[in-house]
Amino acid sequence: MTAKEEFLKFINNASDQTLAMVFYLCKRYLPEKVDDYKEVASGEFIAELVKEITTTKFDASLDIDVRLGVDPRKANQMVRGVVSLPNGTGKVTRVLCLCTPDAEAAAKEAGADYVGLDEYIEKIKGGWTDVDVIITMPSCMGKIGPLGRVLGPRGLMPNPKSGTVTMDVAKAVKEVKQGKIDFKVDKSGIVHTSIGKVSFTADQIRENAKEFIATIIKLKPTTAKGTYIKSIYLSSTMSKGIKIDPKSVDEI
Repeated sequence: MTAKEEFLKFINNASDQTLAMVFYLCKRYLPEKVDDYKEVASGEFIAELVKEITTTKFDASLDIDVRLGVDPRKANQMVRGVVSLPNGTGKVTRVLCLCTPDAEAAAKEAGADYVGLDEYIEKIKGGWTDVDVIITMPSCMGKIGPLGRVLGPRGLMPNPKSGTVTMDVAKAVKEVKQGKIDFKVDKSGIVHTSIGKVSFTADQIRENAKEFIATIIKLKPTTAKGTYIKSIYLSSTMSKGIKIDPKSVDEI
């Protein structure tokens, strides 16, 4: 049995606590070997490892990066979608609902932080964008369309595909507040998003990660050739990324 085979056997039989300690010791005393260890990390204990290596004093965000085998320059290989994380994101999401007066009360009751139309359109024209998500109605898009130059670069432009242009704005607001996020592949072929906080339990992190990856798999373009999911990394704010073996996705 080779040294690598012996190490893999140890990894497969070790407890989560032991694995976390091994990673800590490698990181502290053998930093040049950390990447080797990360290569064999499986989804079963990734969540605990990320929590272990996070040293920030605040509740850091938990990020996931999935590199896909697609060419984003081709319209038929653009991967974009929405997913409702079972345990939410852990973030306070500021929602602006641009709607007609008859829908304002329902939007406010659903949890929207800002509700209105003309007054907020004027504020946005003046440079105000202190929100995380903007939800609106189809009938209001005529007024919002000209704001594309301001909202587009900030990822705030409402879009029917992400569910932020809808007749039922109250439902959309509620879903966003409960953890619904939208995502799309960037020009490098990577999908990046936050799926929680380090304060989440390992089970909550695994559940969110599994739901996110499952959604990406469902969105695989029919024109994509070769390996679809090339790599998956999980990290927290200011921590190194831990590589998850794509073949172990079902174990997350």
